[in-house]
Amino acid sequence: MDTFEKVVSLAKRRGFIYPGSDIYGGLAGFYDWGHLGVKLKWNIEWAWWRDTVQLRDDVVGIDAAVIMNPKAWEASGHVSGFADELVECKKCHGRFRSNEIGISKFEFLISNETICPTCGAKGNFTEPKQFNLMFKTHVGPAEDSSSVAYLRPETAGGIFVNFKNVLDTNRVKIPFGIAQIGKVFRNEINPRDFVFRTREFKQMELEYFVKPGEDGKYFDEWVERRFKWYESIGLKHIRKREQKKEERAHYSKATTDIEYKFPMSAEGGSPPKADAPLEHASGGDWQEIEGVANRGDFDLTQHAKFSGRDLTYFDETTKERYLPYVIEPSAGVERIALALLCDAYHEEEDRIVLKFHPKIAPMKAAVFPLLANKPQLVELARKIYEELKQEWNVAWDDRGNIGKRYYAQDEIGTPFCITVDFDSLEKNDVTVRDRDTTRQERVKIAELKKYLSERLEEETS
Repeated sequence: MDTFEKVVSLAKRRGFIYPGSDIYGGLAGFYDWGHLGVKLKWNIEWAWWRDTVQLRDDVVGIDAAVIMNPKAWEASGHVSGFADELVECKKCHGRFRSNEIGISKFEFLISNETICPTCGAKGNFTEPKQFNLMFKTHVGPAEDSSSVAYLRPETAGGIFVNFKNVLDTNRVKIPFGIAQIGKVFRNEINPRDFVFRTREFKQMELEYFVKPGEDGKYFDEWVERRFKWYESIGLKHIRKREQKKEERAHYSKATTDIEYKFPMSAEGGSPPKADAPLEHASGGDWQEIEGVANRGDFDLTQHAKFSGRDLTYFDETTKERYLPYVIEPSAGVERIALALLCDAYHEEEDRIVLKFHPKIAPMKAAVFPLLANKPQLVELARKIYEELKQEWNVAWDDRGNIGKRYYAQDEIGTPFCITVDFDSLEKNDVTVRDRDTTRQERVKIAELKKYLSERLEEETS
């Protein structure tokens, strides 16, 4: 079992992630997130929101509808252009992105020698055809062409159509941003690699509106800010990669991807060692976890054209009226969570441990009474637990021997374990165990909150 398979197994075993509709055999491309997974995702989202919105004076938030007027998707080009080239194996009827198995239309006309990754048939594919990735639905009682709508494939559309509303109701001026976190849906041809590519996921997107001519400066600023954010949550094995012109969307003036080296490889290479410096990480597969794009004025131009509304901005300082350019950092929550799980996974001689950065660890501490059948220990431990959970996410565990409880908390990435023993009753102190070093020290109960605050802050800084 390779590292990626071990991470997937741990995520399922410890209740981070479950197969969607599991009792009915699941549904490809859909997953349910358990208690720890919810906390992990929430910590990612909050860290993003805090850095992108709360700590800035020039960004506001929005929560737009999942289903929009379909004209919005016509304007953005999603109805006609949000598609992948799809090929089908004539033998097993498996469907694949043509670029994933190395078929282009030109190559298809010359030769069709590609081997099907599912059944092994050679030269048995259909010609590549366009496949729209949007989920179609209907609004209202009638199901006809007039009731067609779509589940949004990105959150950006809801931001652009609300540009004027935000401008008119908030005290903002260029440059400013609108941020959103929300569910999106894409009918992926071939969902793969656990939660890496799914059909339902959460996006964290910012549309940052700037004056034309100043877009290059702000693009560079946001690339650097977003890269530093990943470092701040403890993610290693990351890099920036500027997309080539032929890779970029037609409207993009520049796009830089932030990529993580996942421990999975189509070439079968070995995964990167967890503590290896980036330049020495061997094997694995570099994959995008966020894209930062300079979208120019494409979106506002299109929505102004299709809606008939004036979406220009009047600059009070220069007395100019113009359509702003847009810088867009766009990230997927589930993909970041998967990267963090892979990055945190460590195997040691006698344990498996997730060395999460405290900022994103689902639980900050766990409290144990040494023995569950001793009321005095349980009572004191409960009191400590109730006090600590007013400040942080804290776990309670009174089952099994203390070693097994440590092992369980190591596997879910809890930074500190607090044990109440018989000495605690006499000396009013507890044992605090550090996850990464396994070192233990006695801390006075009266000083425990301060101790944890300082240690968590120390680890976070």
